[in-house]
Amino acid sequence: MIWLTWRQFRTQALAALAAVLLLGSYLVTLGVQIHREHDRVLAQCRSHGNCPSLLASFTSQYHLPVTLLGYLLIIVPGIIGMFWGAPLITRELELGTHRLVWNQSVTRRRWLAAKLGLVGLGAMAVTGVLSLLLTWAASPFDQVQADRFTPMLFGARNIAPVAYAAFAFVLAVALGLFVRRTLPAMALTLVVFAVVQIMMPALVRPGIVAPVSSSVRLTPAALGTLDFLGQYGAIGGLKVPSGDWVVSTSPMLDSAGRDVGHSAMYADCIDNSVQSAMLACLAKADLHVEVTEQPADRYWSFQWYESGIFTAAAAALTALCFWRIRGRLT
Repeated sequence: MIWLTWRQFRTQALAALAAVLLLGSYLVTLGVQIHREHDRVLAQCRSHGNCPSLLASFTSQYHLPVTLLGYLLIIVPGIIGMFWGAPLITRELELGTHRLVWNQSVTRRRWLAAKLGLVGLGAMAVTGVLSLLLTWAASPFDQVQADRFTPMLFGARNIAPVAYAAFAFVLAVALGLFVRRTLPAMALTLVVFAVVQIMMPALVRPGIVAPVSSSVRLTPAALGTLDFLGQYGAIGGLKVPSGDWVVSTSPMLDSAGRDVGHSAMYADCIDNSVQSAMLACLAKADLHVEVTEQPADRYWSFQWYESGIFTAAAAALTALCFWRIRGRLT
């Protein structure tokens, strides 16, 4: 069965190998450039003392390729699930070739186990190699950015993508066993995997471990990290130098803990049409926000927790596949 599965799968495997070699070569080349530039920047800032501006220029230089590669790696498990997992069984069901195999002393469970084992390990290996290369290539960039908990970055580094690949692949196989048509199974795989990838960082990940609470003073540097500043003091996108993941923030508060969103001071500050003047005005007011956050030192714990969740989901889907195939397909 392993040999037969390989014969059926070898075209996809060779195409994946070519893609990994091509993308891997680019990642190695990019990684060498990033590491060399990072070393040069550190040496220059130690000698000239202008580290903030040099490091900002460094991250700006590599932000686009690193970000695009991160998004690519996030969707790789879904793509593998669509094109490897969904047709794996549905193609056999549509052509009727599964009956021929079952009539040659090969049990349904053995047939399914061979397919899931060989192709599933291949999906995990492809994703794991790309994740390893991207993690290495972007490590100086990630160190400077100090925001490894952001959804895009967290889901494209280290071990989590391997668990995503296992889940996406078995999800596609399970959907194929129930839908029994290749194209609908591929479409459903893409939709379900996308929904899971959106819900995980938004709803599940923040509460895997109880966050801690703290107060963050809104210095000019902190205000400069914001990507949203509301009319009545609500803020979004706050980053802290420690690299902690800010899960939620209160509206802006004054030194006495009062909400300043409806105060004359706040209205005067945001009336400035020049952003730098507006931020300077707010910085002078000695404002702060109360935040809940996940400390940066929990990063690896979260990687293992999330990998465990997706691995458990993949195991449950595998059991569902074996249940479905036992006497329920003809």
